Amino acid sequence: MTLNETEQRVADAIAERVDDLVALAGDLVAFDTTARNPGDAARDEAALQDFLAGRLRAAGAEVDVWEPEAGELAGRPLIPPELDFEGRPQLLARFPGGGGRSLLLNGHIDAVSYEPRDRWTSDPLRAEVRDGQLYGRGSCDMKGGVAAMVFAAETLAALGIRLAGDLLVNTNTDEESSGAGSMACVAHGVRADGGIVPEPTGFDVWVACRGGMYTEVTVPGRPGHAEVAQPHWREGGAVNAIEKAMVVLEGVRRLGDEWRGRTDAQHPYLAPSSIVPTVISAGEWAVTYPASCRFTCDLMYVPAQADAEGWPAELKEEVRAWLLRSAAADPWLAENPPEVGFSTGVPAMEIDLDEAIVQTTLAATADVGRPGKPAGLDSWYDGATFTLYADTPSVAFGPGDIRIAHTIDEHVPVEDLVACSQGIAVAALRFCGETA
Repeated sequence: MTLNETEQRVADAIAERVDDLVALAGDLVAFDTTARNPGDAARDEAALQDFLAGRLRAAGAEVDVWEPEAGELAGRPLIPPELDFEGRPQLLARFPGGGGRSLLLNGHIDAVSYEPRDRWTSDPLRAEVRDGQLYGRGSCDMKGGVAAMVFAAETLAALGIRLAGDLLVNTNTDEESSGAGSMACVAHGVRADGGIVPEPTGFDVWVACRGGMYTEVTVPGRPGHAEVAQPHWREGGAVNAIEKAMVVLEGVRRLGDEWRGRTDAQHPYLAPSSIVPTVISAGEWAVTYPASCRFTCDLMYVPAQADAEGWPAELKEEVRAWLLRSAAADPWLAENPPEVGFSTGVPAMEIDLDEAIVQTTLAATADVGRPGKPAGLDSWYDGATFTLYADTPSVAFGPGDIRIAHTIDEHVPVEDLVACSQGIAVAALRFCGETA
C-alpha cells in the first residue's frame, strides 16, 4: 500500500514544519520531570502537562487534566503503597470522532536522572541539535515520541481532517519509577479500540514485553568475632552470612542457565527469562561475622510463564523452591534456610499479530519510508497496562534507539521525529477512518 492523497497531504504538512516539531520536543526536554524516588517532591510535571493542555485545547481537543485520588487506585497493581500524585497530574485530550474505531496515543513524561550532569556535552535540560540529532534528557525516552504524537494530532486538526473515531492523546507520569501513571489513567477510564505508544523502537513495532519483579533473599548467619578462631557452628561458632549467600547465588546462576535452554522461557521477540543479582548488603562491623546477608535479583519472565493478567504466580513458587533446594545442599542452610520473597513488579504482555492495530502500524511505518518488523521489549512499557487492564491492545512504535535511552548525551535523530509523527498520523487515518 502507498499513501493516498489525504495521507500524503498530512505527511507533507509534518515535513514542512520540522522546525516546529523539533521546537516542541525541545520544549518538553526543558521541563525537569526526573522520575521520582519515594518521598521526592513534584518537579515540573504539572507545568509540562499544562503546556500540552494549552496546545491541545488550541487545536480543538477536549482536555482533562487531573491528579489521581488514592481511593480510585486502591488495590490496583503497579501502585506502590501510599503513593500520591500531588503535583503530578495526568492528561487526556480527546479529538471527537464520528463513532468509529478509537485510537489512543500514549506517552510518559517522566525521564531518568540526568546525573552526572557535568559529563554531558551540553545542558541535559536545554535541547540542542547537532549533526541532525536532538540532544537532551528524555529526547529519546520518550519526550521525542510524545512530541511526535502530539504534533501528529495537531496536524490532523489543523488540516481540518476529522477522523471517524475518537483520537485520544494521553500523557502520564511514573513510567520510569513504577508504572503507576498508566494504571492511574486506566482507573480514570482511559481506553480505546487500539493504542500506539511512541517509545524508541527504531520503527519496529513492539507487540510483546517481558514482565518483571524483584526476588529478595535474606541469608542467615551467626555473628562472632572475625579475628578469633571460631568453633564449628554446631558447637556455637560463628557463621559468615556472606559466604552462605554465595551458595544461594550459585543457585541463582544455575537457574538462569536452565532458563536459557528451556522452551517455556523463550519468546520469538524477547530475550529468555532471566534472574540477575543486582543489589547486595551485609555486615554490621568490620571485625564481626555478618549476622545476615540480603540480596535482590531482577527477575524478568516471558509471557508464556505468566497468567492471563501477566503475573507469574507459578514461576514465583518455582524460583522459591529452586533457591531453597540450592541452599539445602549446605548443612547450615539446610537447618537455617534463607527467606525468599517477591516485590510487586510489572506484568508480561503479548499482542496477537493479527490485531488491527499491529497490522495498521506496520503498514503505516512502511509507507512513510521507515519499514519496521514485529519486535518486543525485553523490559516493560505502559502499553502493557492498557492492553491488559483497559482492553486496549497497544503497540509501541517510535523514534530513536532504546539503547541510547538513559545514557549521557541521550539523543534522537530529527529525521526520526518527522517519520514517527508521519507514521502516527497515517496510522490514525487508517485505524479510525476519515469522515466524509
